[in-house]
Amino acid sequence: MDQPVRFPLVGQITPRSRWTYVLTMPCFAILFSYLLVGDGYWQNGWTFISATLLNSGLLTATFFTQGKVAEVITRRYPRFEQTLRRVSLTLLAHTVLSALFLGIIAGLYIQLRLFGSSIAYATLLKAYAINLVFIVLSVGIYETFYSLNQWQQIQINKEKLKKENLKGQLQGLKSQVNPHFLFNSLNSLSSLIADEPQRAELFVDQMARVYRYMLQTNRQSTIALSDNSNDDELTTLETELTFIDSYYHLLKTRHGTGLHLDVRVGSQYLHYRLPPLTLQLLVENAVKHNVILASKPLYIEIETLEQGQLRIRNNLQKKTKRADLSRTVSSWAKPEFVSELESTHVGLANIKAKYHLLEQPEPVIEPGPDYFTVTLPLLTKSSTNS
Repeated sequence: MDQPVRFPLVGQITPRSRWTYVLTMPCFAILFSYLLVGDGYWQNGWTFISATLLNSGLLTATFFTQGKVAEVITRRYPRFEQTLRRVSLTLLAHTVLSALFLGIIAGLYIQLRLFGSSIAYATLLKAYAINLVFIVLSVGIYETFYSLNQWQQIQINKEKLKKENLKGQLQGLKSQVNPHFLFNSLNSLSSLIADEPQRAELFVDQMARVYRYMLQTNRQSTIALSDNSNDDELTTLETELTFIDSYYHLLKTRHGTGLHLDVRVGSQYLHYRLPPLTLQLLVENAVKHNVILASKPLYIEIETLEQGQLRIRNNLQKKTKRADLSRTVSSWAKPEFVSELESTHVGLANIKAKYHLLEQPEPVIEPGPDYFTVTLPLLTKSSTNS
């Protein structure tokens, strides 16, 4: 659930690399200079200053070259569950690069006989062994800062996700308790009571299920937010489909043969997860923004794909805007044609925000021309607990 790490431009010093450099370089530069120069390093002030500055410059170039390599590795393996692989590759790369740079520095000393030093093979091995110790120390410091930053981002994202879930659930509740929805539902119920009492009973049951599910998810999210809980903010596809079944029957009672829902979901995907009320928002959008008539039915399809995705699709038959209709229809036109307002896209934005906070691929939205399609990634437990 952590957000991708933002990496600096080439040449930019990050806080982690700055602190690693400050904590390790001074001591290592002095120790490294002594190993290469020998006892004369301490006996002459000019030699001490010159050798320290020269070796500090060479080691600084080595440090930041290794830092860029570590940055590339971190880009490739940025997540918590990839920590072991990231650290192993970083240590391996540092070990190889250190051997290469040490060979170059030793060659300069030997060829130019800098500071009158004579470097023995044993001295190089000792310098390399000490270098490895500093490599482990540097990588440890770097990973400590990196992990702390990742942990902090995870906590921030969890809080944002809870708020987005709560916002989406409140939006769903608001849309279902608005006067138009209640009026249409009660009007449908009233006609059913007189003509088809058994269907009226079923309608009341489905309506109760819809409100119960939405109130329960809203209550759970509110409690999690107030308690600063780390509980997961997702629900299973099976639970969402059960809710959508009740929600569809509610809509079906109102729209009759003008509305059709086709669910084709493989049983192996029922335990996969997604943010709660995602399907409700998408079905509601389809119903809200399209004409629904017996002669011009709206078909909504919910199906799983082999790539572990969920596709929600409806045929496009958009309602004509009120401003356009005022010039083309009479006052007795059906309300389905004249009640359309500009979409705020709040529902889709809420869904995209949740997937972004989960650090998952964003839903793919295809707006036409014949179908409006939204393809959602289905999530597993491991993919969201990083």
